[in-house]
Amino acid sequence: MKKINIIGGGLAGCEAALQLANRGWQVNLFEMRPQVMTPAHRTNLLAELVCSNSLKSVLPSTSSGLLKKEAQMLGCILLKIADLVSVPAGYALAVDRELFAQKVTEAISTHQNIRIVNEEYWEITNELTLIATGPLTSEKMTLALSAVLKDSGLYFFDAIAPIVAADSINYDIAFSAGRYDSENTDYLNCPFEKEDYYRFTEALVESEKHEAKEFETEYFKNIGFKFYENCTPIEELARRGKETLRFGVLRPVGFEDRGGQFKRPFAVLQLRAENKDKTSYNLVGCQTMLKYGAQKEVFRLIPGLERAEFLRFGSIHRNTYLDSPRFLKENLSVKGHESLYIAGQLSGVEGYVESIFSGLLTALVIESKLPMLPETTISGQLWRHLITPVANFQPMNANFGLLPDLKENIKDKRKKKLLYYDRAVQDLTSYLTKNGFSDYSL
Repeated sequence: MKKINIIGGGLAGCEAALQLANRGWQVNLFEMRPQVMTPAHRTNLLAELVCSNSLKSVLPSTSSGLLKKEAQMLGCILLKIADLVSVPAGYALAVDRELFAQKVTEAISTHQNIRIVNEEYWEITNELTLIATGPLTSEKMTLALSAVLKDSGLYFFDAIAPIVAADSINYDIAFSAGRYDSENTDYLNCPFEKEDYYRFTEALVESEKHEAKEFETEYFKNIGFKFYENCTPIEELARRGKETLRFGVLRPVGFEDRGGQFKRPFAVLQLRAENKDKTSYNLVGCQTMLKYGAQKEVFRLIPGLERAEFLRFGSIHRNTYLDSPRFLKENLSVKGHESLYIAGQLSGVEGYVESIFSGLLTALVIESKLPMLPETTISGQLWRHLITPVANFQPMNANFGLLPDLKENIKDKRKKKLLYYDRAVQDLTSYLTKNGFSDYSL
């Protein structure tokens, strides 16, 4: 029986474990929690989502929608589980995060070909190993990798948003509506008047924030703050200018007057349901590194959240990734270490679905020597991103900018994105048929 050690029970590790186990591999899945916890995780469940419960849009006119389609065509397992535990979120795939983690844990723990080992793993041997320890890779594993790679790696800090109790929201102020669509009631919206907005942004800038030393060990003490742009704390965005937020995460566009229903606010904060019962809501775009006391004061300045009960405060954590093009071969194994593979955010993909796809891709490469995916697909371009040398390698999420342009000159942006989608699906279908992988469903 073919055997592999998979290190890390996050999205990439779990997807890879299920893919290989379903194909007859004996998998040892190492997860250090609950023996060793991280600054962001709260449970000992596998595939725990710590930043948000949204896996982004499912629309074919979006890059995240295209990546989901491609992953499904390749037989993705975790996306099937996500669909089973989805919560209303307009055109996005959002999940009840606890149910999602429970379902994934159940699928892993009951699989006859998977053995879960709850201990910290950091010895890198000649055994076939896939490391998918994610952005919160432990110091011991980081040191072990650094020794193998002869490099200290790259690091940046990540931030997550607060969650509030639904029954603590003021519904006389907060209203249900989707952007551009008043019939869509999946989101709650907190509208700002001009004075409210400036009071809030000033408080963000002036309030006390956590310092790096609270999240660093001696090994990382000289590492300064570097934020990945998609996870920049809201207070850091506010420091860029008074208008930054209302042209960004608090933009009121799409909430124009709808037959007298309501007028367009000066700014809007959206709240997204955290679970099926809608008993808790995530403050969309409010990832933060403010101290907990400051978070209570500042976020209660948001209209509708004056008496908000915080079920989870926002926080920051170190995010680790490799300069993968320097270290990874085309098959995602480490140069000079043929039995060692890297997947997930540690390899340099950014985002939930991207991490799931990375675990899927690496498993398929290990199992079937999968040829390079078409360059017209998001999945193919993410793969190329991890192995193509660049001057300043940065984590990458799905985006249409990765794709080669269309031959036609299309001015309609939505139409152009749909053409990208159709081309990718057609080319991936042809690729799977050509390579004898016409059916990846398990």
